Amino acid sequence: MSQNGRPFPREGGPGAAIVVGAFTLPPDVWQPTHRHPHHRLARVPGGLLAVRTAAGAWLLPPSTALWIPAGVPHATAVLTDPAPPVRLPAIDPAVGRGPGREPTAVRVDPLLSALIDHLGRAGLPPDARRRAESVVLDVLDPLPVIAISAGEPRDPRARAVARALALDPRDSRGLAAWGREVGASARTLARLFTAETGLTFGQWRERLRMQAAMPLLASDLPIEAVARRVGYGSASSFVAAFHRIVGLTPRQYFP
Repeated sequence: MSQNGRPFPREGGPGAAIVVGAFTLPPDVWQPTHRHPHHRLARVPGGLLAVRTAAGAWLLPPSTALWIPAGVPHATAVLTDPAPPVRLPAIDPAVGRGPGREPTAVRVDPLLSALIDHLGRAGLPPDARRRAESVVLDVLDPLPVIAISAGEPRDPRARAVARALALDPRDSRGLAAWGREVGASARTLARLFTAETGLTFGQWRERLRMQAAMPLLASDLPIEAVARRVGYGSASSFVAAFHRIVGLTPRQYFP
């Protein structure tokens, strides 16, 4: 039995260690924070999946999944309309720890994708299921992807700045200009962003811009156009910032 009284799902039949569920979520709607008694591998076959945990937020293209260990609270949203089915392999903790005890981005290569599809087939013979299950954890390839988050400040003056930038990440005004608009000094706004988000204003704005860039990159917009839309003067400066903050280049993250 699980920690909340529910047993590991057995839709795959008696002895199944990995069960693949597929369901559709409404686009752009965050599901309530929840946890599972089993490990999850969160991914979508198309579009962009958002996952939020206490450790940060991930925006995941089809080539990347997030390993969510059992018991970790998380919330999910599909940032694509129409939303493709979400395919979530549930993995019995008795099978192993996988990539680790913390949420970890992993590469979804053709082999892992095929294994997930294979395990999601109805009526898969037990022997075939066991063979496929024995391979899944071995092919989970962690990616050096860093969780990005740009939390909203609590103070109404700093929050007004944050919301305005969320609507237009291209806005390059500094804190002195924003301070004149919201009635606070640049020093006060700088202190509020650091105290309430854990990031300097410059760091916060860069993470916001990366979050804004993800859906544009997922839609196959050219990198030069994405760079302009999120406030960078050149593709090279955007690629450098993306690599520094996310851990991969845009082309590595959206192959």
